[in-house]
Amino acid sequence: MSAASASPPTFWAAQAWVGDGILDRVRIAAGPDGTIATVETGVDAATDDIRLSGVVYPGAVNAHSHAFHRLLRGRTHDGGGSFWTWRELMYREAGRLEPESYERVATAVYAEMVASGFTSVAEFHYVHHRVDGAPYAEPHAMERALARAAVAAGIRLTLLDTCYLAGGFDVALSPEQARFGDGSVGSWLERSSRLRESMAGEFDPRFVTVAAALHSVRAVPVAALSVVASELDPTIPLHMHVSEQPAENEDCVRATGLTPVGLLQRAGLLSPRFSAVHATHLSDDDIELLGAAGSTVVMCPTTEADLGDGIGPARALRDAGAVIALGTDQHAVVDPLLETRALEHGERLGSGRRGRFSPAELVQAMTSGGSASVGRPTGSLTAGQPLDLIEIDPHSARTAGSDPGQLMLTGAASDVATVVVAGRVVARGGRHATLGDIGSLLRRATDEMS
Repeated sequence: MSAASASPPTFWAAQAWVGDGILDRVRIAAGPDGTIATVETGVDAATDDIRLSGVVYPGAVNAHSHAFHRLLRGRTHDGGGSFWTWRELMYREAGRLEPESYERVATAVYAEMVASGFTSVAEFHYVHHRVDGAPYAEPHAMERALARAAVAAGIRLTLLDTCYLAGGFDVALSPEQARFGDGSVGSWLERSSRLRESMAGEFDPRFVTVAAALHSVRAVPVAALSVVASELDPTIPLHMHVSEQPAENEDCVRATGLTPVGLLQRAGLLSPRFSAVHATHLSDDDIELLGAAGSTVVMCPTTEADLGDGIGPARALRDAGAVIALGTDQHAVVDPLLETRALEHGERLGSGRRGRFSPAELVQAMTSGGSASVGRPTGSLTAGQPLDLIEIDPHSARTAGSDPGQLMLTGAASDVATVVVAGRVVARGGRHATLGDIGSLLRRATDEMS
C-alpha cells in the first residue's frame, strides 16, 4: 500500500451542518485516529477528496436500544393489548437467545442502524445469563456477542450493563426474568466492574465502552438505589427506564410515597450523567427535578407510539434544563430522521401548535443530545471531534424542494446516501460496506429465530 493511499481521507460536502446551520462547500479532513483534523468552508473540492454531493449532517446517536426487540417487529399487532401484553411477547424472545444467535441478530440490527444514519448506539442490555439464571461458562458471553456485533457493523457501542433484581416492588423475579438478574446489587456491581475491565482489554475504547443502567424502579429495590449512587464510578453514564407507564408511577407512589423521579432524586441518582429513558408520564415537579439536575431524557417517539405509551413533555423538559436525546428502543422503526420528526410531531399533537422545536434543536436531539448518554463526544463537525457523519440526498421524492437545514422534517432513512464512522465509509445507499444487503442480513437473523 502506498503512503498516499494510507493517508487519512478528506471529505468534501456540497453543503454541511456546521455549528447551528448549513454552510456551503465544506472540506472535512480526517486525522489518523478517526477524528476531524480540520474543517474548511467555502472551498472547492480537491482531486483526492471523497465528494458528498448531498447535505452532510453529524452522525446520529441512538441513545436507547434493545437489539433483540427487533425480532418483534410486525409480529405484535393482532388482538390489541397494551405495553404489558407486548411485554409477555418480549419475554418469549428474550428466553430464546443464546450468545451465537444474539450476535447474529445484533449484527443485523446494528448494520440496519448504521445504514440508516446512526453512528453511535447505547445498548440497554439485561439478557446476561442462561435461561435458568445460571452464568455462562464464559460469564460475559452475551456482552461480548453484542460487542463483536457492533464492531462488525462499524457502529460505536456503549454497552449499558443493566441491574435487574426484582419483578416489581417486593416481588421476586419471575422465571421469565431469571436470566436478567445477578442476585444482589453488590453482585451486579462486581460483575459489571469485571466486565468493564475485560472489555477495555479486548476492544478499542473508541468503539466499544461499558456503562451502566438500572432497569426501572420496579426492577431495582429502593435500598439498592442509594448503593449504586454511592458505589458506582460517577464518571460512568447511568441510564434507567423512568415513568414509561402510569401503572409504574402508581406502584412507586404506593410503595414509597414518591414518584419514580422523586425517588431517584432522594437516592442521589439525578445528575448530568443520568439518562431517563421515556419519561412519558411526569409531574411538574418531576420535570423541574430532571431539568435542575441537567439530566438527559431519552425520548423514543416511534416506540412510544407503537406501544401506546403516550406523548412525553419534551418541550417542557428542555425548557426546564434537561437535555433531549433520541432512541429507537424496540426498533419498530430504525430511522433517525423519522425519530426526530416524531419528536416534533408529538409536541404538535399534544399542544396544537407548530414549530415546538427549532431545526437546530431537532438536529441537537438527533446528534449531540446523546453525548452524555453514550459517554463520548458526538454531533459536531468541528476539529477534534469524531469524524462521524451522514450524507442526505436532498433531491429524492421526499426531500426535493426542502430547505437543506430542514431535511429532518422531510427525509427518511432511505435518503441517507453515505454514512461515515471514524473517517471510514461504512454504508452507501442503504447497503453496508462490508456486510452487504441489510434486508438479507435481517431476514437470515429473524428466520433463524422463527
